[in-house]
Amino acid sequence: MSTPTKTHPELSAVFNKDEQRVNWHDETLWWIRQKRDKSAHSIPEWEILREKASQIKNNALANLAEYLVSFEEKAKANGIIVHWAADAQEHNQIVHQILQKHGILQLVKSKSMLTEECHLNEYLEKQGLEVIDSDLGERIVQLAKEPPSHIVLPCIHKKKEEIGDLFHQHLGVAAGTSDPQILTEAARVHLRETFLTRKAALTGVNFAIAETGEFVVCTNEGNADMGAHLADVHIACMGIEKIIPKRKHLGVFLRLLARSATGQPITTYSSHFKKPRAGQEMHLVLVDNGRTVQMGREDFRASLKCIRCGACMNTCPVYRRSGGHSYHNAISGPIGAILAPNLDREKYADLPFASTLCGSCSNVCPVKIDIHQQLYKWRQVIVQEGYATSSKKMSMKIMNYTLSSPGIYRTAGKAGRWVLKYIPFAVNNHFNPWYKQRDMPEVPKESFGEWYKKNVK
Repeated sequence: MSTPTKTHPELSAVFNKDEQRVNWHDETLWWIRQKRDKSAHSIPEWEILREKASQIKNNALANLAEYLVSFEEKAKANGIIVHWAADAQEHNQIVHQILQKHGILQLVKSKSMLTEECHLNEYLEKQGLEVIDSDLGERIVQLAKEPPSHIVLPCIHKKKEEIGDLFHQHLGVAAGTSDPQILTEAARVHLRETFLTRKAALTGVNFAIAETGEFVVCTNEGNADMGAHLADVHIACMGIEKIIPKRKHLGVFLRLLARSATGQPITTYSSHFKKPRAGQEMHLVLVDNGRTVQMGREDFRASLKCIRCGACMNTCPVYRRSGGHSYHNAISGPIGAILAPNLDREKYADLPFASTLCGSCSNVCPVKIDIHQQLYKWRQVIVQEGYATSSKKMSMKIMNYTLSSPGIYRTAGKAGRWVLKYIPFAVNNHFNPWYKQRDMPEVPKESFGEWYKKNVK
């Protein structure tokens, strides 16, 4: 059973103590959401692309076993050494064994949410190995000893002044430096030495093509290419759901991915890896870690279609105002809230409730995952299986009783309006978390039902 941890409301309260940071975080992510909209609207066939991507992913998941076998066969024929890992522990052990075989104690790693999910860095560090994340955002949170707060923008919660302090402490930048240009140049010098001296590089995988046995890594900084091309050993790690059937399908996803993530037409580098260069060893680790269990849950299977663009986070009003760390999971935001309960329903029972169910996440999802519907279904599963808190179970029972009876519903509505008008302190107090960050609403003179009866014949 999992170790109890702080819940989303508790961690959100910590983030919300700094109102200026909350406002800035909210506005920055909304600005990225607006860039996504502008980019998407510039393509007349945008909705056709989303539908195609959704159907390709449906096909890939429905025939996953066949595509994985085909991919493995082609990859081996290309000279790639293929490994299978049932869970995070086995994945970490496989990576460690590869490094041990070559006597390598230092690893350069590009961004990989799978390795965050498997806690690879912590595992390797316990074995005495050094891991350096080469994505700039990931390197910043690594220096801060924090997990990424966003799957595309790992340090979006940090201000440039805080990054300057970190670089002063770890990279020798002058104290008080906060110029992004100077900080980026310092990181480039630091990472260049890392690329040149590491014998092993680990990358993630955005797409794996069953038809050819090749895989594709998308980055904006070129760090995956630098690491993989200079190292003697290249290890790529991927969840088994990253398979797509054919190379011709790749264009659909590449057009959607960056536009959905940051509003760019395409990622700066979309690198294809098909075989090791002469003298190099290339390994690929295919990881299950609960994915086949999720495949067996019909209501939640579509969550495996995710291409990790982060669009659902950028648009989510709860994520924007509570921060990524409040989700206490490698993948945060709405998509993380439907993936995490599959791994541990007790530990992540709070996450499906971290949503207004407004549906904005589903509207921007490039592969049409019904995220808000799955959040709603997870709530039902969690309550039915007894993982909800006693107060939440009681409130759900009261709501169920009230909403099931028109007479009680009308009476409760009238009582609620009277209380809000004459004794508002009865609900607007520190015992009611709903009002912690909200203003009191104006009390309506009548209910919608009463207005409807008077005005609509």
